Amino acid sequence: MTTVTRKRKPEEEEEDAVFDRELDDLPQELRWREWMGRVEAVLFASASPVGREDLARVVGQGVSVEMLIEDIQAELTGRPYELAQVAGGWMFRTKTQFAEAIKAAADLGDQSLVFTEMEMGVLCAIAYHQPIDRAGLADIFGKEISRDLLARLRYKDLIASGPRSPRPGAPHTFVTTETFLVIFDLQSLRDLPYLELTT
Repeated sequence: MTTVTRKRKPEEEEEDAVFDRELDDLPQELRWREWMGRVEAVLFASASPVGREDLARVVGQGVSVEMLIEDIQAELTGRPYELAQVAGGWMFRTKTQFAEAIKAAADLGDQSLVFTEMEMGVLCAIAYHQPIDRAGLADIFGKEISRDLLARLRYKDLIASGPRSPRPGAPHTFVTTETFLVIFDLQSLRDLPYLELTT
């Protein structure tokens, strides 16, 4: 039986030589602290949730990313920010109790996240009935939904184009985005509150 080994590219060897994931030269406790620091740094540098696979690239083989996350979360107790699991990954977020202080200090008043009642209604309809086209939204609301309203939700990166509808003319459908999950603190669409429909 012949064993075939793939010759490593020079850049792969260089990457492994430069970035030491295992940290075998460090005592166990220091090694764990370094891995925690690496995970925290990656999360801090990212504006969107970071998945387990990406975090596993900066720590040793067989290291539990979940345990590292738990230890980081424990150290953040009492801090004004937290490490939250959203949209299939983790990210740092300011605790909601400090939202007013942040707005007051910087006068942030982020208008991009202010919704009219109709925008919120359409966003909810898309979230619960996706993929859905404009005709489907019109069936729900009893009137045509303006392209401008949908464009505003798309501009805020809360909705995107979904698959073509099976209706005549195959119109585009709308689906929610990862940004939608992050803003509304959802791990997945399964976390949407259950709606009791009355007839």
